[in-house]
Amino acid sequence: MSFEHSRAHPDDAAGATVLDPADPTDRETLRSLREDPAITFVDRSTEQAKTLAGLLPAPPPELTDEPRRWAYYPWRRTVVGVLGPRGYARVRSDRNRNLITAQEQEVLGALRIGVVGLSVGHAVAHTLAMQGMCGEVRLADFDELELSNLNRVPATVFDIGENKAHIAARRIAEVDPYITVRVVESGLTPDTITEFLDGLDIVVEECDSLDVKALVREAARRRRQPVLMATSDRGLIDVERFDLEPDRPIFHGLLGDVDAAMLAGLDSREKIPHVLRLVDGANLSARGAASLVEVGQSLSTWPQLVGDVLVGAAAVAEAIRRIGLGEPLSSGRVRIDTAAALDGLTDPLHLPSPPQEEPAPPGAEPDADVRDAVHAVALAANHAPSGGNVQPWSIETARDAVTIRLDPQYQSTIDVGLRGSAVAVGAAAFNARVAAAAHQRLGAVTFREDGPAPLTAVIELTEGTDDALAALYPALSARETNRRHGTPSALDATVMDALRTAAEREGSRLKLIADRDVLSGIAALLADTDRIRYLTPRLHTDMASELRWPGDDLPDFGIDVRSLELGAAELGTLDILRRPDVMALLNAWDAGAVLGADTRARIAGCSALALVMTDDPSLTGYARGGSASEAVWIAAQQHGLAVQPISPVFLYARHRDELDELSPRFATELGDLQSRFRHLTAEQPGEVTALILRLTSAPPASVRSRRRPVTFADAPVF
Repeated sequence: MSFEHSRAHPDDAAGATVLDPADPTDRETLRSLREDPAITFVDRSTEQAKTLAGLLPAPPPELTDEPRRWAYYPWRRTVVGVLGPRGYARVRSDRNRNLITAQEQEVLGALRIGVVGLSVGHAVAHTLAMQGMCGEVRLADFDELELSNLNRVPATVFDIGENKAHIAARRIAEVDPYITVRVVESGLTPDTITEFLDGLDIVVEECDSLDVKALVREAARRRRQPVLMATSDRGLIDVERFDLEPDRPIFHGLLGDVDAAMLAGLDSREKIPHVLRLVDGANLSARGAASLVEVGQSLSTWPQLVGDVLVGAAAVAEAIRRIGLGEPLSSGRVRIDTAAALDGLTDPLHLPSPPQEEPAPPGAEPDADVRDAVHAVALAANHAPSGGNVQPWSIETARDAVTIRLDPQYQSTIDVGLRGSAVAVGAAAFNARVAAAAHQRLGAVTFREDGPAPLTAVIELTEGTDDALAALYPALSARETNRRHGTPSALDATVMDALRTAAEREGSRLKLIADRDVLSGIAALLADTDRIRYLTPRLHTDMASELRWPGDDLPDFGIDVRSLELGAAELGTLDILRRPDVMALLNAWDAGAVLGADTRARIAGCSALALVMTDDPSLTGYARGGSASEAVWIAAQQHGLAVQPISPVFLYARHRDELDELSPRFATELGDLQSRFRHLTAEQPGEVTALILRLTSAPPASVRSRRRPVTFADAPVF
């Protein structure tokens, strides 16, 4: 319809006219409209522009600087100020993200959809317009709105007597004036269907006529267009993928070898068996089936409820989203039965509650029978820290030795080359030496890489002691991982000297980083590594598998969620963060920056980071670094500091191929982060970091990590 006709006959208009003040012709039209006292101008485009400017991420200048437009609605005799087409689409679809991403929205917004039958079809067409899932929509219906239609068609008393397609077109135009809407008020016939279907991507068929249903499917099949239909009773959704199966029989073959011409020749009674097969009469709801019996008796027509219609519209919209984006969707039928779903309600009050376990008080450990020096040494070794608290060792006892073997079965993805496990074995060996010294049984300690295990530490138990080591024995049992955020406080020179000395006694070097700017830089890049950990499937699986909830099986290893020291809100999000399907979507969207926020806050707000360095990259070298790490950890707690180990994804990767193995997609980014980390920490050539410790001031941890019990061999009791 031309602008001139719609202005002269506003009640005939079905779409908006978008006017650009920069266009001379449109500018003249706007001037003419302003001079018409019957025309109202409404301009809220400034508020729209403010909304656009405040979106996240911030829109580029080509959107914020896009010239505004005016949309003329003849039937309302109103001109409305709106953003330009790109800005309008960006704001209007913003609340779709990321249920529909911005990139997906562009694809869906270009679809051309045809809707046949605008009673049920009205809800479908309007839903598609609201979700921004069409750039053009064609509407076909010959019927006029009656008062009895207002139980399911979202129109008003002002629309009674108007063509149903006309009504839907206006409603869509008032949602988005940039959507092209075409109306066929005569309905579809063999003479009009070609023009209606040509160029469409998807067809939605919701008409009452059985022969028109067949006509639409036959014509769509020739054009390889998918056809969708929703039937309101018990939510029957029908999908025919003629785009993928051009030889597929119409109606899935349910009506046999029929065509539109044959169906058009049947009278109403003869059509009943076909209709029943089409709506799956055997599975109609009891009310629907009983009502069908009464049609023509106590009921004038088949009943429908708007709630069921809207469920169908939502299902059709999802099917169109999948087809439009090339996601899997086969031909077939399914019921989305709201009533049946409500019959399956579950009451959370009646679900079995997970067993609750009181947090262990600070300093508490599972009871252990310390029978003699050998047992004391083994138990002390078993108390050592390890990544994810996996305890990657086996401990064997004999009369004159305790042997700690690295057990590869506990290796995680981040434990590249078993270097992290070697650090844990080294920490266990240090603890064993402390206990041996306290019991005057300290002998030589040997690390070997030539036995059946990748690394073995043997602590000989002979007559001997070391006063400095023995003095650490009480503090050893109090050592804990403390993940409280804490408060930053400057480390005095005495504390720093004590920590460095502890590392040096074990043959390593300690690097303390307390500069706030450097800590902020490290916090930012380690936050990025945490994001990669979440978004890499293997790393995410490992991380999620480490977590233990009160009452879980296998409580003697892994990380108790209470020890994460999270608030109730943050703890509640763990159920989302441990879902691989959620991480897969964040990965696909290149999103998830917030996944590293907790690490960023913890490091940026700590007192210092302590890096335990070694110049020996062998497993033995990492083990000696682990001994130094445990010595520093105990010393830090003796000086009132809270200690948390930090293990960035790249910590134990030394070569590019190892980064590729860690995270193929993010290997390059990990390499860059690792390089920046080494620069910020002034790592020297030939040095490797055995462990990073976060130091802060905080109350004791809420709960201590548990340990698997040590299985003792028969050993003499002294």
